[in-house]
Amino acid sequence: MNMTRLFSFLIAVSLVLFFLLRPTGTSVHTEHLGKDAVVLAFGDSLTYGYGAVAQAYPTQLQTLIGRRVVNAGVSGEVSVTGLKRLPKLLERYRPSLVILCHGGNDILRRYSKEALKANLIKMIELSHQSGAEVLLVGVPGFGLLGLSTVPLYEEVSLAQNVLYEGNILEKIESDNSLKSDQIHPNALGYGLMAEAFAAVLRENGVL
Repeated sequence: MNMTRLFSFLIAVSLVLFFLLRPTGTSVHTEHLGKDAVVLAFGDSLTYGYGAVAQAYPTQLQTLIGRRVVNAGVSGEVSVTGLKRLPKLLERYRPSLVILCHGGNDILRRYSKEALKANLIKMIELSHQSGAEVLLVGVPGFGLLGLSTVPLYEEVSLAQNVLYEGNILEKIESDNSLKSDQIHPNALGYGLMAEAFAAVLRENGVL
């Protein structure tokens, strides 16, 4: 084997080892939710439960996990408005966990993704400062490859080291049988959201 081939071989081996041995994610430190813990479900219409309010995901999640889940969703809200609304809710409910599902209206209205990212980070920081852990929910949008979760959500979750669920809304939005209209889930769709969030909490020792 000549030097050129040997060099190429060593480079190839190094690349393989890099991808095999690199970390696949960050470890999120979580605390177990006591039976009297409050969960704040914060977001827009996807949290409020538009299309099936009585079966909104916070209502179904409360049944699944046996803890109080406060529905703090407001239909039509954009992230900059949510950021202004969040502090009073944190002060009022003192939640142990915030499920943050926000930004859908920013995406639909094609608002700045950098501004959305900054607003989400600030919401997470405010939640942490109040003593709450955060589960961030990835919201899908339309891109060159069709409907998929907007990458900034995972970027924020990794940068802020918070729990993350980035698949369920993409699944629901891609299946009309799970929706009450073109955007919002029906009762079954909201139920799947609740189940997905409960699964993340269980997998990470929160429940």
